[in-house]
Amino acid sequence: MWNKNRITELLGIEYPILQGPFGGGLSTVELTTAVSNLGGLGGFGAYTLSPQEIYDIHKEILTKTDKPYNLNLWIKDHDIIDEQHTKDQYQKAIEIFKPYFDLLDTDIPSPPLSFESRFQNQLSVIFDIKPKVFSFMFGLMDENIIEDLHQQGTAILGTATTLDEAVALEKTGVDVIVASGFESGGHRPSFLDQAELSTTGTFALIQLIKDKVKIPVVAAGGIVNGRGIAGVFQLGAEAVQIGTAFLATEESGALPIHKEFLFSDAARSTALTRAYTGRLGRGITTKISRDVLAATDKTLPFPLQTHFMGALRKAALEQQKNDLVFFWAGQIAPLLKHKKASTLMQSLIEEASELLNK
Repeated sequence: MWNKNRITELLGIEYPILQGPFGGGLSTVELTTAVSNLGGLGGFGAYTLSPQEIYDIHKEILTKTDKPYNLNLWIKDHDIIDEQHTKDQYQKAIEIFKPYFDLLDTDIPSPPLSFESRFQNQLSVIFDIKPKVFSFMFGLMDENIIEDLHQQGTAILGTATTLDEAVALEKTGVDVIVASGFESGGHRPSFLDQAELSTTGTFALIQLIKDKVKIPVVAAGGIVNGRGIAGVFQLGAEAVQIGTAFLATEESGALPIHKEFLFSDAARSTALTRAYTGRLGRGITTKISRDVLAATDKTLPFPLQTHFMGALRKAALEQQKNDLVFFWAGQIAPLLKHKKASTLMQSLIEEASELLNK
């Protein structure tokens, strides 16, 4: 049976289908619990949340499911070097983006107060709430911390965009590797090299990792239906992590206009750019992303670019100038069909079962 393997046993789930743990308000309790209750592994991206907010979300999730879910954090949660360097970068960003602020007749935001990493404080909550599944991105965790998490009964997933990252993750003791192909929507969670140099496709990445790594591999990127599941399973994956298809459902936290774009012809074209947040990520190619794709030297470090673009995004949405808004999406978006998490899960399970249980 395709749905009985090392990952389903380790994570305590019925089907090896993981919902991508979206950050930035895109995750919801409703989506996370819906996927878990349907036999998959719901995911909640918590990297922007305070420790108290993580605790509160966890308690709310427990009121709606007794199934495992995946709580996700980012190890490296900012790219800021120093104060003077950041000031210089801010001026460069103003030069490139001022015409768009002028077009929307909105003010360029002032630089925010200094940013400090939240990860260590967030990690303390993981030891308090003891989730059944914890995943992380953008880095490696200390082996002793991983062992402590294992001792409390938490299964750990690390995310890799290259073979070298997968090998490094296995050495630290993680249980599962999520192989994130460059087809994926959202951020490229690379950590050993520049994200622009870590753009291996899902099918190649799975095979490279399976050849060198013994722990189970989850395929992420370019998967939206049972055919995609069957394809990556043939290459050695033991589970899939699906992002864009779940992002498009009613239960996700994406704005209605975002979901509308995902189901439109606009989703046929996506691009990798740092203009969204300061980190390389894939989204729908709107006018602004086309204009600034070549201006990566003038974008701010993450998350200052997110702050900088926030005012522009807000004004563009209010004025319905959607071509000046960034919308996360993977390359597979044109194949989206389902608008409810339940019908999506049912379709994934039925199609994969038909193809893999022959």
